Amino acid sequence: MWNEIKEIFRKKPKKLLVVRTILELGLSIGNDEKIYCGEIEIPYSKLAKALSIDRRVVINTIKLILEHENLKKIFIRIKPAGPSFEEIAKQPDSKFGLVEISADPNTVGIIAKVSEIIASEGVSIRQILAQDPELYPDPKLTIITEKPITDITKKFLEVPGIKKVSIF
Repeated sequence: MWNEIKEIFRKKPKKLLVVRTILELGLSIGNDEKIYCGEIEIPYSKLAKALSIDRRVVINTIKLILEHENLKKIFIRIKPAGPSFEEIAKQPDSKFGLVEISADPNTVGIIAKVSEIIASEGVSIRQILAQDPELYPDPKLTIITEKPITDITKKFLEVPGIKKVSIF
């Protein structure tokens, strides 16, 4: 998907920025050429201001997306992922735990193995957030646990494909 998007917008960096932002935020595009977060309409001007671009760039990007059947099928169906407790878990007084993992995105079974390690500590997982490797050059896996976990970095680093681990 991302390769197709990059090809369509290869000579249009500002429009590619709009597309990337829409994807990262889980926004969708309606057949009415409007941008939505769930059922809430997002004004073109607000997105444009956040990206420091002209609102006409946003409008033209939306039109271009809807002209491409493959992109249209994707962008009209995107749903926001919901709340993330990541920033809350990073606070020193948080009741949650947080593990951030950088790994080879092509390695199979990392989430299963990491989940098993956390479960062996008697800790439940509240959320798992995985960045799409096509959108992020160095994608990370973020795991929020019901409570802080002890430093088990070594166990995580023994999992094939894991490059780096941070525990908060």
